Amino acid sequence: MAAVYAEELVTVMNPIVESKMAERLPLSPRLDSLSGKTLYLVDINWGGPQAAWSVYEQMEAWMAVHMPDVKVVRKRLAASYMVDDPAMWAEIAEKGDAAIIGIAG
Repeated sequence: MAAVYAEELVTVMNPIVESKMAERLPLSPRLDSLSGKTLYLVDINWGGPQAAWSVYEQMEAWMAVHMPDVKVVRKRLAASYMVDDPAMWAEIAEKGDAAIIGIAG
């Protein structure tokens, strides 16, 4: 019986990352308030065309009622979330004070 077990193979995976890790950057400082600020809601095109967009519509409607002095701008990445969109990031850096970037739904 020992001979049967001796013939089995075990596959071992190495968890070490062989490529260089991306540079880690700290989070931006938290704003004291959104009052009078411009908030970008950025849909990264993950999960279908309405995955985040419909939630962002509801967030924008809520902000209009409860925080009317916050300017909300909803945007979608020009392509997939896997493709960089330098024009979008430049616009947010120039015109925005805060951003929610990601998925929802």
